[in-house]
Amino acid sequence: MSNTGRMLDIIETERLILRRLTLDDADFILELLNDPSFLQFIGDKNVRTVDDACAYILNGPAASYDKFGFGLYLVELNATGEAIGICGLIRREELDDVDLGYAFLPEYRSKGYAVESASGVLEYARRELGLDRIAAITLPHNHGSIRVLERTGFRFEKMVRLSKDGEDLSLYLSDGRCSQGL
Repeated sequence: MSNTGRMLDIIETERLILRRLTLDDADFILELLNDPSFLQFIGDKNVRTVDDACAYILNGPAASYDKFGFGLYLVELNATGEAIGICGLIRREELDDVDLGYAFLPEYRSKGYAVESASGVLEYARRELGLDRIAAITLPHNHGSIRVLERTGFRFEKMVRLSKDGEDLSLYLSDGRCSQGL
């Protein structure tokens, strides 16, 4: 990897590198955001073209890096550099705490990558960003996401809605006291 690429690296775990998203990741973002499970459990971001994916990166993660110093990161396999998902932190006006978010392509689910990347993000958030509490939201029937949250030390707090017309979501909190990690 070039030195420029290394400067974008935020977190390195045993098997993964998490780095800032760039416009070069637009094809991957287009694929991930149109995965049926992403659409079902996270929602339709109306990303249908590479240009839409570029706008999503610029107006979402890149804007968050500039404004808050964190955002969603690209998750790559350490051994190959292959993009497999996203994981990171999101600041939502509707939540009191910063929110952990993640999504992976189907072929990389149920392999421990979500737990590994989420654990890395939580450690980074506490050590580098000084965040004590981190939230996570998920649909109550997204059992895979709930397992990831529980394995990384989150506990169910309450049901919430992010908007008047929005769905009921399960709000989980992590205060760093009971993380089981990997």
